[in-house]
Amino acid sequence: MNLEPINQKNLYGLCSYLDEFICLYNKKKLPNKILISGQKGIGKSTLAYHLINYILSQSEDLAYDLENYTINKDNKDFRLIQNSSNPNFNLIDILPEKKTIDIEQIRDLIKNINKSSFNQKPRFILIDNIENLNINSVNALLKSLEEPNNNIFFILISNQKKIFPTLKSRCLEFKISLNNSRSLHVLNKILENDIEEYINKDLINYYFTPGNIYKLIRYSIASKIDLTKINLSDFIKIIVEKSLYKNDQLIKPIIYEYIEFFLAHKFSLDKFKYRKYLINKVNDIKRYNLDEESFFIEFENVLLNG
Repeated sequence: MNLEPINQKNLYGLCSYLDEFICLYNKKKLPNKILISGQKGIGKSTLAYHLINYILSQSEDLAYDLENYTINKDNKDFRLIQNSSNPNFNLIDILPEKKTIDIEQIRDLIKNINKSSFNQKPRFILIDNIENLNINSVNALLKSLEEPNNNIFFILISNQKKIFPTLKSRCLEFKISLNNSRSLHVLNKILENDIEEYINKDLINYYFTPGNIYKLIRYSIASKIDLTKINLSDFIKIIVEKSLYKNDQLIKPIIYEYIEFFLAHKFSLDKFKYRKYLINKVNDIKRYNLDEESFFIEFENVLLNG
């Protein structure tokens, strides 16, 4: 199953947020600069794609199905967006070979914006993972955000990480959230099965977004780890002892979250003095991209081997 937001025809768990956006749009009150913020994997980009399809498909035969919150798979705008050829849509995200969204991507975007429109439909600029914008790309983007154009909508996606205040101040922020029960409900819908068929209850007792749990399930299958038969402590031990954290960059943030839960709940009191030290070290690695190998060696020695 492909869970890339651009391919998601069904919207789960966030329908009330879509209703709010549509209500604003129909009243001609939808802001032209929107910041959608929330935890990574919660469905922010999927929500944005559904809003865009609803608006662009209004005059088409295969319009957005608002009753079921579904994009028609044969809808022209949906297919054009999937093929990166929709004249009313631009996506900006970090490129695979890059560490940031650089200024050249923004310059190309500005050139595209300045071209004449092919039709009278609104145009949408979706910028995902905006925490990856560097200072030069932010400054270039600000000029476009400041130019009034009622027919161009900027939708910025933030994973609740620090972003430039000058960028945030020019947008109206919508904070997206799901509680644990709603998150599990979304997962059951996506998997078309009970989540506990794939993962031990001990590993889902802590809050994780649907996207992150799905990545974990895929990772466990690829790594031949049966998540239905292990608890949190066993999972952490397998990851560390086999150095599986090196295999997949996408799963690493989830592993760090599980380690933080492990430190907070699952180790004995005689190791309490190490908790704050190691949690701070995890935070520093995530924040400053520090060397992780020494941490995992120390973590294994201190907590797993005593």
